[in-house]
Order: sequence, then structure tokens, then C-alpha cells
Amino acid sequence: MDRGGPRGGIPARDTRAVRNRLLLVLVGVVALVLAIHDIPLAGHLNRVERDRLVTTLERDAFIIAGRAEEALEEGTAADEPALRALVARYSFEEDVRVAIVDRDATGVVASQAADLAEDFSNRPEFAQALGGEPTTDDRFSATLGEELFFVAVPVLSGDDVVGAVRISAPSRIVDDRASDRVRGLLFVALISLLIAIAVAWLFARTLAQPIRRLRLATDDLAAGDLGVRADDDDGPPEVRALATSFNSMAGRLEQLVDRQRAFAGTASHQLRTPLTALRLRLEQLADQVDSGQAETVDAALVETDRLHRMIEGLLALSRADDAAVGPVEVDVAAVVHDRAVYWTPLAAERGVTVVADAPETATGFAVAGATEQIIDNLVDNALEVSPDGSELILRLVPDDHHLELHVIDAGPGLSEEDRGAAFDRFWRGADAVPGGSGLGLAIVRQLAAAGDASTELREASTGGVDAVVTFRA
Repeated sequence: MDRGGPRGGIPARDTRAVRNRLLLVLVGVVALVLAIHDIPLAGHLNRVERDRLVTTLERDAFIIAGRAEEALEEGTAADEPALRALVARYSFEEDVRVAIVDRDATGVVASQAADLAEDFSNRPEFAQALGGEPTTDDRFSATLGEELFFVAVPVLSGDDVVGAVRISAPSRIVDDRASDRVRGLLFVALISLLIAIAVAWLFARTLAQPIRRLRLATDDLAAGDLGVRADDDDGPPEVRALATSFNSMAGRLEQLVDRQRAFAGTASHQLRTPLTALRLRLEQLADQVDSGQAETVDAALVETDRLHRMIEGLLALSRADDAAVGPVEVDVAAVVHDRAVYWTPLAAERGVTVVADAPETATGFAVAGATEQIIDNLVDNALEVSPDGSELILRLVPDDHHLELHVIDAGPGLSEEDRGAAFDRFWRGADAVPGGSGLGLAIVRQLAAAGDASTELREASTGGVDAVVTFRA
């Protein structure tokens, strides 16, 4: 049931919040799993790829050494065009520098012209390779001005070392080649994360929609629609089970409230007839007894009137509970002026002046017909305690969002504790006027709540009570 106003937008925002939280949790779990899996894997893959590159360069260096063996042994390497072409092509394709030296560490074939005829005896990698030991390492190159990665292998002719081959490149190039494979892994992880986001969004939406419908049903039940039921045929098993439990609870609550309403209404109706008969008999008795007993009969009549008003109040509360319709737009200002005119003669009989302080028109939300009953009950209560010659003020204060209705009397007032308890059913103050039912303010609160309005008792500047009802504008 729609209770009116902007309430319907709240569950939609809550549903989006639930969906977003589920999405964040699911994506967070996937991201955590990917991080736990891929970060160590990325480091391992980087090391493996670097080792593979080193092995590949070592293999290529030995292949070039094999091609250069005969020419180095005969001392004709510098004049071999096929060897020079091989070195130039390999250097270009692999983006590395290649240098071949003879047994004296003099450059004889190189991809860089500056390396030809250069003495490499001061290079530790050539010294180790010419000693018969392959070497792979990084060192700072003064020539390049940066870290240099190299692979140096000996050129063997039988058991003799006739030269050495070095393949070198800036360390950053080797690192970049190793990182390319890691970047591929990170790209796959990103694709996995995007797929996880899509799947998580679909899952969160599938889960959030049934929760939204259940939330709507819960709001309607809280607003007084006892006939509302949740859809228990859609959503995950847990949500369907929750909807089934909700429907069971709502059904039992509806039955319980219906029984209570039926009992209150039936009992009140059934009590009317014997109560009317009792009052008639007491009135007849009052005409027959002497003056000494008349006071007792009058007291009984007062209590009978109080019981009658209590029954009428119970019936009014029962009707208020049954008013399960949404609030409608009401010109509260017009109602205030109308009820002020209605109560003026009755108040004048008690020496009280009714003052209406309200604009010509001011619209708020209330259950149809409830505004009149609210004002009547508040004015009736206020007249009971208003002293002769005082004013009873009906004031309406509008703003952009609310309308505040004030019914202000000049009576003895109530303590803070009593003002908090005054809306309870059957509550009556210590100085209450005989004959009251204790249901007037309970009826006011019930009717106000049915229209999404709030009620409050404040201390008035006159010393009395300022009864405030706040309507939605």
C-alpha cells in the first residue's frame, strides 16, 4: 500500500546501496585473490623470463663463436664478409651489440665500428672468457654511461681458446623484455577483474531486487498495511526463505490485530445498551432518593458518563486503526477556522474565548476527516482545564516542509513527566476533571500517525499546555 509522499524513493536508494556494497565485496574478493596469486607469480615470471633471455643469449653467443672459430684460428676473421654479415644481422634483429675478439683481446668483428681494433683486455668479461670460462653479469659501462648486461663466451678450437664473443645490451632493454611477459599477465588479470565486475554486478542486481521488494513490503507493513505480502517465489533461496517467514509473520500479525479490533469494537457496541439502561435507572433513582443520597447517585452518574465516553473513545480508536488509507491533501488552515467557529459558542458558556491564528489557506497531508477530530479532541481537553476569562488559541504555523498546529490553553499545565505519558491510552492526570475517559490524546496521536503527522505536548508561555501536531506540508 502506498502511504503517499516521498517514501517510495527511499527503498530504491537503499537497494542501490545494498547492490553497491555487494558489488564492492565481490570485486574486492576477486581483486584480493588476483593480487595474492598474481603478485608472487609476476615476480617469479620476471625471473624465469630473465633466465630464459640469458640462456637464449648464451646459446646465440656460442653459435656465433662456432661460426668464428676457423676464421679466428687462421687469423682471417676481420676479412670474413659472411661473419661480419652474421654479426650485423643478429645485432639488428635482436637490438644488441656483438663484439668478437682474438686471443689478444683485440676487436676483429663487431656490430659497432668503434669496437673494431679496440683493445678489450681491460674488460673483465673478455678476460674471463679468454680464460675459458663463459660469464654473464651486469656492470656499469663508462662508454654507454649506464648499466650494461653482457654474455661473454670463449671461442674454442680443440682445447685452445682462440678468441671470445660478447653479446651486450643496456640492462633496461633486458629488463623491458622480461617485463613484457609480466605485463601480459597483468593484462590477463585486468580482463579477469573486468569479467568479475560484470558477473558481480549481475549477481548483486539479482540479489538486490528481491531484497528491494522485501524492503518495500516491510515498509508497507510498518505503515499499517497488514495485508501486504512479500514475493517468496523469486531470488536466492535465503531471500525466499526470509520472504516466507515475513509472510507468516505478517499473516499472524494481521489475524492478531483483526481479533483485537473486532473485540474492542464488539465489546464497545455491546456495552452501549446496558450502559444506557444503567444511566436511565440512575436518573430515575435520583428523583426518588432524598438529598442525602442524591450526592451518591450524582457521583454514579458522573462515572457512568465517564464510562460512556470511554466506550466512545474505544470505538473512535478502533475506527482510527481501521483507517488504513493513505494521507490526502487537506486545507488545514480552513479546518482550523471552521472548528474555531464551531467551538466558540460552547467555549463562551464557560467564559473562554477561542482565538484562531492561522493563514487563510495552508495545505498539508492528513487522513480524510482526521484533522477535524484531532482539533475537536484537543479543544475539548483544553476547555476542561481553561479558567474563566482565559483564551484558547488555535494557531497554525506553516513553513516550507511542515505545518505546526498549536492548541494552547491557560490551564494549570502538566509536568514534563506527565506530558510524556499523556498520549498513553487511559492515562489521566492527578488533577483530571471527573468524567474523562483518558482516550482523547490517544485518539489524537493515532489519527495523526495515520497521516504521517507527529504529536507533542509542550509547556505554553501562558503556563498551560501547548498541544502541537506537525503535518507534512
